[in-house]
Amino acid sequence: MTPPAPSPTSPPSPTAVARPARSRQTLVRQAIESLREQIAAGDWPLGSRIPTEPKLAEALGVGRNTVREAVRALVHAGVLECRQGSGTYVVSTDELAGAVARRCATAAWAETVEVRRAFEVEAARLAALRRTDADLRTLDRALAAREAAWDGGDLTEFVEADVALHTAILAAAHNDMLAELYASIGAAMRATVAEAVGPHLHPDQHVDHARLVEAIRDRDPDRAAHEAAAYLTTD
Repeated sequence: MTPPAPSPTSPPSPTAVARPARSRQTLVRQAIESLREQIAAGDWPLGSRIPTEPKLAEALGVGRNTVREAVRALVHAGVLECRQGSGTYVVSTDELAGAVARRCATAAWAETVEVRRAFEVEAARLAALRRTDADLRTLDRALAAREAAWDGGDLTEFVEADVALHTAILAAAHNDMLAELYASIGAAMRATVAEAVGPHLHPDQHVDHARLVEAIRDRDPDRAAHEAAAYLTTD
């Protein structure tokens, strides 16, 4: 018996099937992720200007339109900021910080203080339970720097030193998510500190944080939480 003749239109082998070209949206998503990674890695520090559109296109291996869309997406997310005639700058290291910054810009002062209280009271309690000797050394240095800044009378310097101390307390709590969320309200936190003590530093406005640090040193979570709550009032 004669076998049937092979079909003249046999399907191509799997290796002969052409792969579909990457879609435009896929390229944009990949470009966005590449830019995010470079920002997170510190290739472009906070406040720095990112490379021009042609240079980014060449580095990422994509077209300028793709780069333009990726940059636009990160501007919308609050990570980048386009400045007319100057370039595009890094204004945040992640979308969360950008979104929170936009929200905090329209928040009432009392609301921001209440949010700080929610973070800082729990952080103080956790720090008292989890702090290490290295954490204590960092806290002692930060406390000393805060007192020196107050004595120096410079409002900006004091605000930064105060924020540094509270950031050190958050780090001593050893909860990465809590620390990242707290960092996202950094600008709003500076504003509440400046409003509470500014525009000039007066002796009667000084709030001693030594008792808070001592409570953390003594591993007393209730006392640490009490001390943290004492200076975060909206009265």
